[in-house]
Amino acid sequence: MAVTFTPLHPVIAAECSGVDIGRNLTADEAASIDAGMDRYAVLVFRRDVPLTGEQQIAFTKNFGELEPPYTQIQSTDGKRLANPALADISNLGPGDRLLERDDRKRLFGLGNQLWHSDSSYKIIPARYSLLCAHVIPPEGGNTEFADMRAAYDMLDAKTKAVIEDLVCEHSRIFSKGTLGFAFTEEEVRAFAPVRQRLVRTHRRTGRKSLYLSSHAGRIVGWPVPEANLLLRELTEHATQREFVYSHKWRAGDLVMWDNRTAMHRARRYEDEKYPRDLRRTTLTDGVPTVEQAGDGQGMAVGF
Repeated sequence: MAVTFTPLHPVIAAECSGVDIGRNLTADEAASIDAGMDRYAVLVFRRDVPLTGEQQIAFTKNFGELEPPYTQIQSTDGKRLANPALADISNLGPGDRLLERDDRKRLFGLGNQLWHSDSSYKIIPARYSLLCAHVIPPEGGNTEFADMRAAYDMLDAKTKAVIEDLVCEHSRIFSKGTLGFAFTEEEVRAFAPVRQRLVRTHRRTGRKSLYLSSHAGRIVGWPVPEANLLLRELTEHATQREFVYSHKWRAGDLVMWDNRTAMHRARRYEDEKYPRDLRRTTLTDGVPTVEQAGDGQGMAVGF
């Protein structure tokens, strides 16, 4: 059976069928899915039963190298998931208990409701993220995806010229900090800002896209208020409804997206009443978007 794609939105996202992602893929199947990612940026795989952690990791590895472990904010009771390759995107603590309202893991996780790109706060950011739904609340908790390619295409020529060579600083301090999250001194050091290009070019398709995220809080060489204003204006432009697909989760769904060409955010739900259990695997992109230079200008690197 051939791998097929059914578009879910005029510019972004498609449902992928004709492949069992719970088994080992053939080289042709993996290549077809990779090509679908180049075209749609977000792929939805519908399943009646969620992938096991081992199955999700094995499927993810068809497309690159997993991100190495990094500093995460945990519940005071510790980690819920033992495998470091699985990020716990939930409102649950050990024993699958609902987190208390003031639990640091819950408060930190609220930042997922801001538009962002996974791991843009790392020198080498993320390529693909894959999120598998195990438990879904009865309402709310959708995930929205914004097409940064289409958003770039619709900018006027003058704006494109202004932003072409700009380099931003990204940090979780900028994103979660806007919500008033309090960081420890150790976390401030661990989350030191890194530099990312504002405009990226896909090396396979040649298509340009904006590289935005709530983690972006500075533009190198710009006064902070002016930089934040431009980043806010670009984000408002890029998240207009014509560029956004909203995914309504079902238990068993796996959604795969390209962080280089799409931003995303979670939507509100009654997290004090209902569990929402999703588990993410993430691939590193392998190269920085800029080569760090002493003068701060940097040199572009393709992907």
